[in-house]
Amino acid sequence: MGSIGRNTRRVGLAAVAAVAAVVVAAASAASPPILSRGPHGEKPTPVSKVVVTPAEVAKVKAKHATAAIVLHYGGNDWSTAQVAGLRAEFKKLGIRVVAVTDANFKPDKQVSDIETVLVKRPSIIVSIPTDPVATAAAYKKAARAGVKLVFMDNVPNGMKPGKDYVGVVSADNYGNGVAAAKLMCQALDGKGDIGAVYHGADFFVTRQRWDGFRSTIKKSCPGVKIVVSKGISGPDFAGDADTAAGAMLTRYQNLKGIWAVWDVPAEGVMSAARAAGRNDLVIVTEDLGKNVAVELARNGLVKGLGAQRPFDQGVTEAKLAAYGLLGKKAPIYVALPALSVTHANVLQAWRQVYHAAAPSQVQDSYKK
Repeated sequence: MGSIGRNTRRVGLAAVAAVAAVVVAAASAASPPILSRGPHGEKPTPVSKVVVTPAEVAKVKAKHATAAIVLHYGGNDWSTAQVAGLRAEFKKLGIRVVAVTDANFKPDKQVSDIETVLVKRPSIIVSIPTDPVATAAAYKKAARAGVKLVFMDNVPNGMKPGKDYVGVVSADNYGNGVAAAKLMCQALDGKGDIGAVYHGADFFVTRQRWDGFRSTIKKSCPGVKIVVSKGISGPDFAGDADTAAGAMLTRYQNLKGIWAVWDVPAEGVMSAARAAGRNDLVIVTEDLGKNVAVELARNGLVKGLGAQRPFDQGVTEAKLAAYGLLGKKAPIYVALPALSVTHANVLQAWRQVYHAAAPSQVQDSYKK
């Protein structure tokens, strides 16, 4: 879910096209095992298994299909990259995007967005539910109308794959939590008390991150202890994390590090650390947003993160939509591997994640 934070950069499709093939090959060569299971315990299918042949592309183009992208919230690096990947692949498939919506993480707004896009009679909806219960009826209505549904990360309650929706595509969020835990342990030399800022909502992917992080700390890094944790529910995720981290640092004077569930809460933790004069605090997070990338590049407070691959996720979602149009049997749950990012590889990781060179602010901040 990604850089579920404020956007600071748009991903250009022209730059994407220039580097996509190289990035995909590099990512495939160094892919770790996928640790996550699907929303209902499904085993992951690797992205390499999702293939649309040239003959199938021609059949899809002949359908003159349309698509709507219904986001949990947009305007952030993760959502921007997802939409860029979707648009790039939909263009190859001859599918026209008729709407991109932003629910600002509000289930009632997302239900309204679904109702609005259904008026446009799209052939496809690609979406990430803000709440699997509150939005379920609206998605079921879309399915009954014959819309091919492809989900990002999670599925609404009571919907069956192959019948109500085509499939779901996700990052290895549990694996990203594991990666972040290992990076925290490494940065602290295996000892110290830490805090954690997790997502307080019932959101599948962020829960997986939290589970992966805390279980790995407990099992694999016994010298590091999570002594305090706080859930935040937004919508001001940076502000809420700032408040939570500030309280942690006041109460626990010897706190060595804080984990944040994605990059925007990590920005709040950075703010709290600076306000407390804690430039020695180790911050580890998830998702490669621009602001945390700058901090990684300058070798500052952020020491590592587990990154998703949102552009590739969007490409795969578009391919699954083609499966739906063709009536082709699709995998239920497709997952992309986690990517560990540190100061050493932040510039290369940006290219892998976004299929474009890192922004000048990140490059200019890099300290060799």
